[in-house]
Amino acid sequence: MDEIFGIPAPLLFGQLLLGLINGAFYAMLSLGLAVIFGLLNIINFTHGSQFMMGAFVAWMLLAWAGLGYWWALLLAPLIVGATGVIIERLMISRLYKLDHLYGLLLTFGIGLMIEGVFRNEFGSSGLPYRIPNELQGAWDLGFMFMPIYRGWVVVFALACCLATWLVIEKTRLGAYLRAATENAALVQAFGVNVPRMITLTYGAGVALAALAGVLAAPIYSVNPQMGTNLIIIVFAVVVIGGMGSILGSVITGFGLGIVEGMTKVFWPEASSTVIFVIMAIVLLTRPAGLFGRA
Repeated sequence: MDEIFGIPAPLLFGQLLLGLINGAFYAMLSLGLAVIFGLLNIINFTHGSQFMMGAFVAWMLLAWAGLGYWWALLLAPLIVGATGVIIERLMISRLYKLDHLYGLLLTFGIGLMIEGVFRNEFGSSGLPYRIPNELQGAWDLGFMFMPIYRGWVVVFALACCLATWLVIEKTRLGAYLRAATENAALVQAFGVNVPRMITLTYGAGVALAALAGVLAAPIYSVNPQMGTNLIIIVFAVVVIGGMGSILGSVITGFGLGIVEGMTKVFWPEASSTVIFVIMAIVLLTRPAGLFGRA
């Protein structure tokens, strides 16, 4: 099993692993976007900056408070999610009855401001974040060496995505959320505080982005541009999966990550554009997305 399709097996499986890792981040970020759009009808362009904030909060907790990776997984989503709640209450809540374009422009501007603040404070060169001792090293799988941390990222991201889908689709809370998007007045008549529920939903979507940022911190350098580099691809993933489709975002995120990784093996020149080519084809043939509803 030295070669597969004329490609060295370690190279092929290495790119497959890289595709799964990228797909994990695509899935978690597009999941947060899908939650916010599907339940609040807001196109949240701040999502990339909130992903970056999650990584920076993890770095700050370690550098300033001595709290390591495991604490960051718990605290960073809560801290960044709380900033999302403030943004939603002060600004975004005023736009729900307006056209989607207003929300997009507002969140785009907020994202630029957040990125500018972090760039001014920390520069653009990037800051290292150490892999926790428990997840260092690699497993020898026979056909390749798989870094333990990267395997952890894929498994943990998949578990988070499936748990989020189960909460929204299979629980009473998820039923309230979905009903509130259709008829908020009726849900409120049953004693549910709809504005608070919407605010917490936005905060939860932001927390998912921050959690992805913590996972990304040991793999990529923590820098203000790390969210900008991903957000355009993530929006393409959301469009392909179907705007607002929770399960579609998860499946499409992992699937497109693998497609991108395999393209780097067989046609490297097309690896940076393959996702956008797929998006164009999907929009021409199925405008609502692969899992979306017309």
